[in-house]
Amino acid sequence: MASLKSLTKTLGGKDIWMLTLGKGDAESKPAIAVVGGVEGSHLLSVEMALRFAEGIISDHSDVLDNTTFYVFPNMSPDAYEQYFAALKWERSGNARPTDDDRDGRLNEDPFDDLDGNGMITWMRVEDPTGDWITHPADSRIMIKADRSKGEKGMYKVFTEGRDNDLDGTFNEDGEGGIHFRKNLTYEYPYFVAGSGEHSVSELENRALLDMLYTKWNLYGVFTFGPGNNLSSPWRYNRAGASKRVVTSILNDDAGLNKYLSDIYNETVSLKNAPDSGEQGGDFLQWAYFHFGRLSVGTPGWWVPTVKDEEGQAANKDKNREVNFLRWAEQEGLTNYWVDWKEVNHPDFPNQKVEVGGIAPFVMNNPPLAKIGDAARNHTDFIVKMAKMQANVQLVNLKTEAVGKGMTRITVDVYNGGTLPTHTEMGTRSRWLQPVKVELSLGNGQELISGRKIQTLRSLDGDASVQFTWLVKGSGTVKIQAGASHAGVDSQTVNLK
Repeated sequence: MASLKSLTKTLGGKDIWMLTLGKGDAESKPAIAVVGGVEGSHLLSVEMALRFAEGIISDHSDVLDNTTFYVFPNMSPDAYEQYFAALKWERSGNARPTDDDRDGRLNEDPFDDLDGNGMITWMRVEDPTGDWITHPADSRIMIKADRSKGEKGMYKVFTEGRDNDLDGTFNEDGEGGIHFRKNLTYEYPYFVAGSGEHSVSELENRALLDMLYTKWNLYGVFTFGPGNNLSSPWRYNRAGASKRVVTSILNDDAGLNKYLSDIYNETVSLKNAPDSGEQGGDFLQWAYFHFGRLSVGTPGWWVPTVKDEEGQAANKDKNREVNFLRWAEQEGLTNYWVDWKEVNHPDFPNQKVEVGGIAPFVMNNPPLAKIGDAARNHTDFIVKMAKMQANVQLVNLKTEAVGKGMTRITVDVYNGGTLPTHTEMGTRSRWLQPVKVELSLGNGQELISGRKIQTLRSLDGDASVQFTWLVKGSGTVKIQAGASHAGVDSQTVNLK
């Protein structure tokens, strides 16, 4: 039920794996792609994709009778390995050397571990010209001063390091590389650090897209990553949908997204999701706007909202970092916070400089013990979605002798699934194969009325279209209807 292949190797020498889950002729069945690692620092997405594959094989193998899954567990293995390195920092880019500050030199101003703890956190510098203050609910957390409220900045805040190239900017040209989710074609962010010289410039991006475009049986893409249109669905915007280059989900697809979102929230029961942080090149958006498939995604987990306890300063602005610290303390976690520690900094003589903050990776990647339930719930949701897939059938077949050796054939092409055969975007793009309805004649047979081949651009769930032919002759004819991503059905008809 499972087969594994490497699509390519990254510049860092890491495999980009593709795991196919299916029974029999898997390529002929409607399919869903499950993709993890679209953001290198989001380790959880890789684990969720792998646990999904394990859950399908061990607990839901029956779904493979009708659906194939292509699992791409880690699209950012070069960045992912930073978690296991001696110096830990939240990395998003691959192993390609980049000149992020465009000064003609590569990787000359990386992070520096000033306090020697093996982690890159933050650096705050006491300075009355700064824009930052401590949070009123937790002085460990730094926030921007709001001048409209009379707040005055007391600090400048930087990532931990030195200005190694003496250009006045800190850590702007380290081992950044190219970010997978900045290197796609939808709203590609030109001339932005991490986006690459052009869209799909990277081996891993090219390998995935090349593979997806060969899979005509794919109708849906599920992405584990920062993007999230399941906790809160995308909303239709008429102006964005009317542009030549569409920037809003289309109206029918918005309704479909809302329907799936409701089921997701019932199945997973995670509330108060953080902002999805989508950006140009985001894979979740690419799969919908440029690939035309049903595209849904979620981080898979986030820190629950903690209520203010009695005697505790209120977290009035619902600051995520304050909430995280309170949750971590309730859970008894360790190594999630680095206390602010004063250091001597050559770039700030005669100023107080401290290094500290929330440890890398911990806010978006829970302790391993907390992943089990989340993984099972998400696997259950994807299975539910698979069982709603389009299912083209030929029903209500009727034949009638009308004289002079002619037979009238009538049949309904019916979508027995809940999901439509095509998203509205897929229909608009004209890239997805239409539903093909074909009548195959034998020797000595003649088609009097109707067409041998007809197509449907889309067929809603639980909807049908009737077809009629008039055939002269004897023997049998064959009717076949469907598309590789929506199922195919056939019937043999005896002429009267």
